[in-house]
Amino acid sequence: MESKKKILFLVVGIVIGAFAMFLGSELFKSALSEVHDDTQGVTELVNEPSTEENMHGEEKVTLSENEITELGIVSEKVSSKKLRQYNDFTGEIVPNPDKLVHMVPRFAGIVRKVNIEIGDKVKKGDVIAVIESNESLVTYDVKSSIDGVILDLHMTPGELMGDHDHVVTIADLRYVWAELNVYQKDLMKIKVNQNAVIYFDKIENGVSSKIFHLSPTLDEVTRTATARVRLNNKNGYWKPGMFISAQVLTKSINVEHAVTLNAIQNYEGGKVVFVKDGLSFIAHPVTVGMQNRKYAEILTGLHEGDVYVSEGAFVIKSELLKESFGGGHNH
Repeated sequence: MESKKKILFLVVGIVIGAFAMFLGSELFKSALSEVHDDTQGVTELVNEPSTEENMHGEEKVTLSENEITELGIVSEKVSSKKLRQYNDFTGEIVPNPDKLVHMVPRFAGIVRKVNIEIGDKVKKGDVIAVIESNESLVTYDVKSSIDGVILDLHMTPGELMGDHDHVVTIADLRYVWAELNVYQKDLMKIKVNQNAVIYFDKIENGVSSKIFHLSPTLDEVTRTATARVRLNNKNGYWKPGMFISAQVLTKSINVEHAVTLNAIQNYEGGKVVFVKDGLSFIAHPVTVGMQNRKYAEILTGLHEGDVYVSEGAFVIKSELLKESFGGGHNH
């Protein structure tokens, strides 16, 4: 009898223990689920951008009138502009080959007299030299066939000259050519009658003219075409052999909204222009289109008549960056 009671108590204990384990497991799962739900809520809260980041606030700097003057800040209105694009080229001054003469003696003989030197100016009909013919022993004059300047001279008194020898080169330099080297990548941009400014020191001292010829073939060595520009040289300013530079107008277009290049600043990964509102300067994000050496087209971000900082925008940006680090003016 005692044996049966012990067995009964053992079975009851096993059942109660199993039930307790089951109940504990379900409570644990429930608690774990609650913790997971709470954690998920925290994760979503962390990943959601803050309200401040979602708000689009205006970045601005406010200065006094004295500060604006002292910092050299200049403003002007957004307006339409004709934007001109230029391409830069190099080249050389050469004589007009139609006004260049290579003279040779009519008859072989001995040079008896030379009347000129390299660099001298001559008129048509001036006697350059006197040669005694080998055949007749009679002297004859070598005369200039054009008005021009002596560029080259290959004879001295007493020298024997053949009737095929090149003895003198004369060029009319009142008009010369600027020959520009045009590489393949620029060929589609260059056309006859385009305006070109030719200069050798500063473009401010340049002379404006037009391209009158573009060679139909490329040089086999340099792989460049030649664009020619006529230059008035009556004052002798341009010297054959002189290396020169040129700016050629390759494109011109009217745009509705344009600002100076100095107005456009890189800020927080984009481009901004500072618009003046009283004594405040507000950073307007902009999209930039066509530009040249002075102005840029603004596609979005500004309107005609807006007053913007055309000079000194970098100073405004510096003030804005200074504020972001806890100093400077309020914005």
